[in-house]
Amino acid sequence: MSKLGPIIIVEDDPDDQEIIKEIFQNLQIKNQVLLFENGVPALEYLIATSEQMFLILCDLNMPGMNGLELRRQVDKNRELKLKSIPFVFLTTTASGKIVKEAYEMSVQGFFQKPSSFKEFESLIKSIYDYWQQCRHPNN
Repeated sequence: MSKLGPIIIVEDDPDDQEIIKEIFQNLQIKNQVLLFENGVPALEYLIATSEQMFLILCDLNMPGMNGLELRRQVDKNRELKLKSIPFVFLTTTASGKIVKEAYEMSVQGFFQKPSSFKEFESLIKSIYDYWQQCRHPNN
């Protein structure tokens, strides 16, 4: 993890993409934000780049490759696994079964998207601030 590295957002909903972009602008977060509509292009990018990412914020239910499958693929790839990129789910689905499955894959967080913009902004700020202050093996 590089504290200045890009933030990967994997989100298929155009409205949520716009909200997330606006939140990052409001918070004046300087990291580059890269948006992907599902896990397939996100995984392709992660494999192709030598850049050290700061964080992956991933939706759960998406066409193509969903969030759980993306997490599995990241874990299967030795180079990606060694990068230890923080992987956090940010989704509307938060059943106990899904949360348990995510944590069995050693995700670093699972958050349900809030309904209000202010709560969403507060959540993103908390996640970002946490990882900015966190010690990490690759920084």
